[in-house]
Parts: sequence; C-alpha cells; structure tokens
Amino acid sequence: MDIVKEVTKLIQKPVNEAGYEIDEVLFVKEDGNQFLRVVITKNGIIDVEDCVNASNIINPLLDEADLIDETYILDVCSKEKGCE
Repeated sequence: MDIVKEVTKLIQKPVNEAGYEIDEVLFVKEDGNQFLRVVITKNGIIDVEDCVNASNIINPLLDEADLIDETYILDVCSKEKGCE
C-alpha cells in the first residue's frame, strides 16, 4: 500500500472544502520519529490557525481510516512558513 497516495485520497476533498489545497504529502523518518507531513496552501497567507484547522480536519479522518500501522506524528504545515 502506498501510504502517501491513500492518505491524499482520504483527505483531499475535506481539506479542499475547508478552503485549502494539498501541496504535498510526505511520510518520512527524521531523528528517529516517523512524520506524516501534509503541506497545505491557499489563496493568501497560511498562518498557524490554518494549520491547526487543517489538522483538526485531517486527524479524525486518519484515526477512523487507520491506514498507518506504525506510530507517527501528524505535521500540517505550509510552504511559506516551512515545516519542522
């Protein structure tokens, strides 16, 4: 299973309906931690509140679908601010 494709398919419509676009989805290991990184964009500037709003949309969808067996950290960020 391609986690990135499955996650993108799962979250694309709800994220778009909230006024955001998904720029990129990555599943990467950094410093011993697994990250599911969702990079969002919209017309205008993305701020922390936008990232929190998108995360609040994405997180329950991921929990319900249970696509990822291993432990991971959801990181919703923007291209403008960068991802940590």
